[in-house]
Amino acid sequence: MKYDLAVIGGGPGGYTAADAAAKAGLSVVLFEKDQLGGTCLNRGCIPTKALLHAADTWRALNGAGPLGLRAGGAAFDWAAIQDYKTRTVDTLRQGVRRLMQAGGVTVVQGAAQVAAEGVVLCGGTRYEVSDIIAAAGAVPALPPIPGRELPGVYTSDDLLAGGGKALASLVIVGGGVIGVEMAGVYSAFGCRVTILELADRLLPTMDRELGQRLAAALKKQGVAVSTKAAVQQISQTEGGLLVQYADAKGNAAGVRAQGVLIAAGRRPAAEGLFARDYRPELERGGIPADAAGRTGLPHLYVIGDARAGSIQLAHLAEAQGKNAVAAILGRPLPVDTSLVPACVYTTPEIASVGMTEAGAKAAGIPVRCGKALSGANGRCVIAGADAGFVKLVCRADTGRLLGAQLCWPRATDLIGELALAVQHGLTAADLAGLIHPHPTFAEGIRAAAEQIG
Repeated sequence: MKYDLAVIGGGPGGYTAADAAAKAGLSVVLFEKDQLGGTCLNRGCIPTKALLHAADTWRALNGAGPLGLRAGGAAFDWAAIQDYKTRTVDTLRQGVRRLMQAGGVTVVQGAAQVAAEGVVLCGGTRYEVSDIIAAAGAVPALPPIPGRELPGVYTSDDLLAGGGKALASLVIVGGGVIGVEMAGVYSAFGCRVTILELADRLLPTMDRELGQRLAAALKKQGVAVSTKAAVQQISQTEGGLLVQYADAKGNAAGVRAQGVLIAAGRRPAAEGLFARDYRPELERGGIPADAAGRTGLPHLYVIGDARAGSIQLAHLAEAQGKNAVAAILGRPLPVDTSLVPACVYTTPEIASVGMTEAGAKAAGIPVRCGKALSGANGRCVIAGADAGFVKLVCRADTGRLLGAQLCWPRATDLIGELALAVQHGLTAADLAGLIHPHPTFAEGIRAAAEQIG
């Protein structure tokens, strides 16, 4: 079988690339060994956010007393919540399938392997192609913690599969995005949750204040948070799983729970993707590539989580997919991938784009910052939002926006305005001079810009 392009992996990057190539007139075959939609749709972004929506609704229902509302006899049904999650995933998965059908993309179910230049093998069939885009995604990373193989120790894939796991208590090893979002889900439904994070704060790759504010919010929701906690061992006891760790002072400590979630991030899934005698060099398990996705092998491109050094975000994978197809077609790259918004769907939401204050200062850039607090925003007060902020980081000399960090209701929706502002070199004065409707959460952007002047 002959095609212009083979795409290996049907996640956001893969199916976006396949769709873009098909619309450009290329014949495309897409290989997916599991379900269309990849990690994001089936085991990550979408099911997690569906559960978080249910959790936020349940919190709002139980916290409606100050509004004069009473919900007598309110109850939650874990199985029904899981059904809602599954229906959401199924609906979107069918949408991806229809998208591929509409574009004339051939979808092949099975594990594909690049055997040689322009040759892909799958299910005993040989496919000859002009170009290949590898979009193999990632799998949960499992640090070498003794006891990680015990029953009751899970990855995020495990907790999101099928009907999930209804747990009375849960220890989460890792305070990154996966860990804090799963903490939000389980704590909302009465589970006793403890987060153990090795770094000195939650969300250690983001601005320090974001992690600090989130830790305070989670503690208010009943989540126990321990930072500088080095997990040493997991063992089975009569009282449940025991997680032993060294605390911030180096003292031995332990916490028992019904389940343990290992949330130490994800690693590139490049195993088995290439034949033994035809494979690119790897960096920390990922495939190195240039801005267009070109690898060291001819006509082989890589996008998404399998790419070395790439931020593992669905929207970045989609952008990389569009750029790879453009490069194959000999066209300019359509998307600037140097500026990638990051979002965390906790309560409150977290979002960030561009440079932080600390990052700018480390780079020797003089900055001025403006901050708006939720207590002064009418919509935040109406919604009963926890303490939060919108922070803008601007050059001190020109006022040009360099970055923004939000711990704010609907932060994940608002960050797009700020990403556009950074990309197009807008200033604090430009943002302050834009009329934002009142009362809205978006007024926090204008208020922060006005602090800079």
